[in-house]
Order: sequence, then C-alpha cells, then structure tokens
Amino acid sequence: MYAVIASGGKQYRVAAGDIIKIEKLAVQPNDIVEFDKVLMLADGENIQIGTPYLENVKVKGEVLNHGRHKKINVLKFKRRKHHMKQMGHRQDYTEVKMIEVGGEKIASKEPAFEKEAITEKTTAKKEIKQTEETSEK
Repeated sequence: MYAVIASGGKQYRVAAGDIIKIEKLAVQPNDIVEFDKVLMLADGENIQIGTPYLENVKVKGEVLNHGRHKKINVLKFKRRKHHMKQMGHRQDYTEVKMIEVGGEKIASKEPAFEKEAITEKTTAKKEIKQTEETSEK
C-alpha cells in the first residue's frame, strides 16, 4: 500500500516504513506529524484518487531530525561584459519516517528470520574454514 501526499508545495510517493526528506516543518524531533493532503491511495488493484484530496484518509509520520541539504553553487555569468556572480544555497529539510499509510502500520522493525539467516551464514563460513585448515595439515 502506498499514498501520494502533498507537503511544502511538492508531492511525495510514500509507503509505510519509508524515510523521506521534505521541506522544513515547525515540529520537534520524535513528534508525530499527520499529513491530511492525500492525493492518491493505492492498495494493489484498489486505487482511490482525490479531487483534489481524499477525505478521511491520513498519513502519519515520525520526525527523525532536521538538517540541511548539500550546497548548491549558483553561477551567473555574462560573456564579454566582465561580469560574474557566484552564490551558494543550502535548503533546510525535515526527515520523516512514515509510520502509517491509510490505516496500514509498519511491521516489527527487525524480523526474526533475518537474524537466523545471518547466524546460519556465519556458522557455515566457520565450518568451511575449519575443514580447509584440517585438510591443509
């Protein structure tokens, strides 16, 4: 399930668990933000499109932190006029992790099967090393 939301004059395609950088919001880190300007909500074959926004549909996100993007250099140059102006700009942003999209929440943070797979791989590597060492002797 995913949604298209509007924030800061831009549109973002988000799903539960996504981390996005949006225009700076006046909220503190670890606060919950609700986006009520939902333009579209898609759940497999079921697609809802708003005119312009969907009613009774909200997207919730948790503010992770605030920051600034990389510097953008702006160069204004006029040839043969002996004129050059160089400037820079860094845009502020708010990093938000999507918690709930149209009623669908994020699952647990670390699934158990990933930990098991990692431990199985490491034990298999150790066994291979041991067999190689014993065969060399």
